[in-house]
Amino acid sequence: MSRFAILDTPIVDLKIIERQQLGDSRGFLSRLFCAEELAAAGWRKPIAQINHTFTQKSGTVRGMHFQQPPHCEMKLVTCLRGAIWDVAVDLRAGSPTFLQWHAEELSAANRRALLIPEGFAHGFQTIHDDCELLYLHTAFYTPEAEAGLNPNDSKLSISWPLDIAELSSRDAQHPLLDHQFKGMML
Repeated sequence: MSRFAILDTPIVDLKIIERQQLGDSRGFLSRLFCAEELAAAGWRKPIAQINHTFTQKSGTVRGMHFQQPPHCEMKLVTCLRGAIWDVAVDLRAGSPTFLQWHAEELSAANRRALLIPEGFAHGFQTIHDDCELLYLHTAFYTPEAEAGLNPNDSKLSISWPLDIAELSSRDAQHPLLDHQFKGMML
């Protein structure tokens, strides 16, 4: 019996994962990850790293982060507490959805996750205070491969649901896209 529903988004390979919750009077069980079941959604590598984040203030934006080849990573992002507007931008050179973005509300209540393939930038905005996220990664964090897009870039036109209340100086300093950006060759 599958514990996941795998839903397509308008961007090829970017998937929404809905978790089945089994519960009774004691509480519930929800499977967070199963390599065998998520292979159907494109997850084919081992988990290299698991990160847990806490963001205190509603309206905070974190992102839009990615790692450059050959250190690209697939991510499975889950909101454990609160709610976020989770955004992925297609950076794959030659993709028919190149530089298009898709967002999903992820929350503790809806038990959805976003499975973000290699070649995407990722970020989120908290839409409640005190949000906690769990990230599963297929590649180790490699500082020299780290890159990002500016969350306010007009070429992306990301529709953040709230005014941006807080943004790190690092994220605010990511460059704006120009005509020279051709994407990532995977």
